[in-house]
Amino acid sequence: MTDFAPAPDADPQTDPDRKIETPRLWHDNGWTARVLKNEDDDGWAVAMIKDGEPEPALIGPWTMGRDKKNPKPLDGTAFRTLIKTASEFVRRHEQQLYASLHQSLEVTTGNARVTVSLDIVPDDDNPYATLTAHDETGEQLAQVRVSPGFKLNRASATAWADSDYPKPR
Repeated sequence: MTDFAPAPDADPQTDPDRKIETPRLWHDNGWTARVLKNEDDDGWAVAMIKDGEPEPALIGPWTMGRDKKNPKPLDGTAFRTLIKTASEFVRRHEQQLYASLHQSLEVTTGNARVTVSLDIVPDDDNPYATLTAHDETGEQLAQVRVSPGFKLNRASATAWADSDYPKPR
């Protein structure tokens, strides 16, 4: 029977620059793949952890080996695919977070086009948001601090611009 346990000195936490290639643990290019026993059933899972992060970026099922008891060993092709998948997952998550914290739209007020943006600062103790208006040349027309729960939509942006940019209630 093959021993799938990583070598005791093979720990990317203690030496993040060290390349590790064992059947259940691979580390390279800022990522660690760990094959783990799936707690929910008899299968196996693989966790992809980005260097410096406390939690895995991605956890997914892992293939059983030929003996139907142990996991299939990690290899270079699988590791590269896992890095690509985990990196894409992290990138999409960051894009969604950015989109939820930074919104912008254009409205017409009078004869001018105005870009109104809402930037949320998700501070643990004192979250807030900044509502800003810019004209077509990019010059700032107004900026006010608002609740992080402020709903920016075409109606609220137009009403704010039409009323000469007061602090919304």
